[in-house]
Amino acid sequence: MVIVLSSKVKEVTHVLDRIQEAGFTGYQAGPSTVVVPGNDEKLQEIVGALPQVERVVPIKSPYPLASREFHPENTVINVRGQIIGGSKPVIMAGPCSVESLDNIVEIAQAVKKAGGNVLRGGAFKPRSSPYSFQGHGEEGLKMMAIAREKTGLPIISEVMEPDKVALVAEYVDILQIGARNMQNYPLLRAAGKSGKPVMLKRGLSGTIEEWLMAAEYILAEGNPNVILCERGIRTYETATRNTLDLNAVPVVQHLSHLPIVVDPSHGVGKAQFVRPMARAGIAAGAAGVIVEIHPNPAKAWSDASQTLDFDEFNLMVDDVNRVASALHPELDSARALVHA
Repeated sequence: MVIVLSSKVKEVTHVLDRIQEAGFTGYQAGPSTVVVPGNDEKLQEIVGALPQVERVVPIKSPYPLASREFHPENTVINVRGQIIGGSKPVIMAGPCSVESLDNIVEIAQAVKKAGGNVLRGGAFKPRSSPYSFQGHGEEGLKMMAIAREKTGLPIISEVMEPDKVALVAEYVDILQIGARNMQNYPLLRAAGKSGKPVMLKRGLSGTIEEWLMAAEYILAEGNPNVILCERGIRTYETATRNTLDLNAVPVVQHLSHLPIVVDPSHGVGKAQFVRPMARAGIAAGAAGVIVEIHPNPAKAWSDASQTLDFDEFNLMVDDVNRVASALHPELDSARALVHA
C-alpha cells in the first residue's frame, strides 16, 4: 500500500512508528509518501485514522510508485522548458561519445536546427572491450555544458558508478542509467537521491517487470522524474544488433504512468533501419526517441554503424513529427498558430 501524508506534515516518524507498532515495516519514499508492502486491511484502518494521513491507496503491483494504481495520470517532466511525456514527441540526439568541443557544438547546433529537443552524448562510456575508447570523463561533460550554453538544449549523459553521480549531476540536466546498469541498485538509489530527472534504459535481458522494479528504486528515493527507455533486448535474431521491443511501449503505458521513449539506434544497430523504427516507436505511442548522430558517421569514435548523418536525422525528425501529428492533430493546429 501507499500512504500519502498531508502536505503540511514535516515529520513522518510518528506514522512510521505506528506502522511498526502494528507489526509492519514502512519505507519513506519522499517527503509525503510512505510505502508498506502488502495491503493489510487492519493496517489500512490504523494509518487511515491518523491525522497526518491524507489517503491510503491499496496497491496490487510489486512496483507501487511506478504503477498506474497509485498514479493514474501520465507523468509529464519539464526539463529546461522541454516537455517529456506530452503529446509532442521529444527528440534526443547526439554522438555516442563526446569527441571534441568543436564536434559536440557542431552536433548540438544540428540537433537544434532540425527541431531536436535534447542533446545526448557519452562522457563515461561502458564498452564491451577494455581497449575501446572509454570517454573523456569530466572533460566531456564540460564540452557538453558549453554546447548547451551555445544552443540552449538540455543535455543527457550516462553515469556508471554511484560515486560519480554527484559529478555528472553537476553538469547534466538528465542522468542516464545504461542497459548494463539497469539493476545496479546502489547506482539507482544514488541517481534517485540526486534530484535530477533520470532516464532508465531497459537491460539487454530485462523483463518489463524487472525494468519497472528498477525504476521503483529511483522513485523510492523521492525522485518522481523517471523516464523509461526501450533500447532493444537480446533475442535469437542476428540480423540486427538487438530486437527493439515495441510491445513494451503500450504495455508499459498500461502498467505505469512514467513516460517511455525508444532508442532505435541501439535497438537495431544499423543506421538504415533507425528511421523506420523511430517512426514505429512514435506510432506505438512512445513519448519520444533518442538517437545517435554525427557529421561523418564513418569517422565516429564509437557506434559508427548505427549513427545517422545530419541529412538522415533531418528526415527522421520530419517523419517523427508527421506520425505524431497524425496521432495528435492538435499539434498541427498549434504549429500553425506559432507560424501565423
